[in-house]
Amino acid sequence: MKKIILAIFTLSVIISCRHDDEIFIPESLSVSTPEFTSIKGFYLLNEGNMGSNKSTLDYYDCTTGIYTRNIYGNANPNVPKEMGDVGNDLAIYGNRLYAIINCSNKVEVMDVATTKRIGQIEIPNCRYIKFHKGYAYVTSYAGPVEINPDYQQIGYVAKVDTTTLEVVDRCLVGFQPDGIEIVEDKIYVANSGGYMVPNYENTVSVIDINTFEETNRIGVAVNLHYVLADRHGCLWISSRGDYYETPSRLYCYDVRKKRLVAALDVPVSDMCIQGDSIYIVSAGWSHISSSYNVTYAIVDVNLKEKITDNFISDGTDSKIKMPYSVAVNPITKDIYITDAKNYVNPGTLYCFGQDGVLKWNVRTGDIPAHFAFVGEQSISN
Repeated sequence: MKKIILAIFTLSVIISCRHDDEIFIPESLSVSTPEFTSIKGFYLLNEGNMGSNKSTLDYYDCTTGIYTRNIYGNANPNVPKEMGDVGNDLAIYGNRLYAIINCSNKVEVMDVATTKRIGQIEIPNCRYIKFHKGYAYVTSYAGPVEINPDYQQIGYVAKVDTTTLEVVDRCLVGFQPDGIEIVEDKIYVANSGGYMVPNYENTVSVIDINTFEETNRIGVAVNLHYVLADRHGCLWISSRGDYYETPSRLYCYDVRKKRLVAALDVPVSDMCIQGDSIYIVSAGWSHISSSYNVTYAIVDVNLKEKITDNFISDGTDSKIKMPYSVAVNPITKDIYITDAKNYVNPGTLYCFGQDGVLKWNVRTGDIPAHFAFVGEQSISN
């Protein structure tokens, strides 16, 4: 769902090409030697093509080196349509795994050890999730998938009791809210306005977590996507741009100074923070050049500068067709990059050492996108 406009315009083409798809059979493969750290493995949520109910869940076990595809179907054989339509985010809280299934209008809640379904939370057009003191906070577009410059349905953040899995409150924000972050009892929400081409939103909503009311809007840039906090009191906010004259960029907002402190000419399709480094992959589309701008960048959060355009050192980037997502193992520092290829057929997961040299790769589901590490302190990317 990163490329909302492209996905909607090509939906009819994708559906017409279903006869070319590979049919997934659950399968386990040995891809690496075992590793024994506090990180036991990670889940990878494959988005699947919009309208196809093909979102799937894979698992890589670091202790065995085995990668298993489509584990949700095996664990839940009686769930109709399995995971559903378009997996948009994945996170672990306590002993539960939460998968945002965007176009199925639900948050799928599973046991983190077995992936057996515990329940589901019904939230329309849900997008991203964060947790704080027993509650889950989920962004929602609230309305249907529809490209319309006069779109009327404002978005909101749903507050969910993680014990009962009930929505207990809602806070209205901007149009088509996406990424969400929580810092010092404040919730920050990136409003995209992604359905309202060319009338994109350009603000981050600030919500007081105690009153659960919006207290401020921060002007940043058009068509915002992610908002991630570093460990120094700054938010890193990505803008998709407008795919024409305004490029995708990365912005830094200091929550204590309450102002933007950096704007970097770095395109962002996906990003994650590990230590003081932001790992970024980008395959930004331009309608002007009719091409993708591909980068594999690292930004230093202290210097607030890009320190490399390509962290892949062995030339493997030439084999990656459409870089889509990135995650970093917090212990080994291995870098994981997913390749969505043509957005219709199965993708590929690549594992690089911190030196940028390929260690292994494996086939995934359609549009591999969202990671959640399993360990003593579960981490989502």
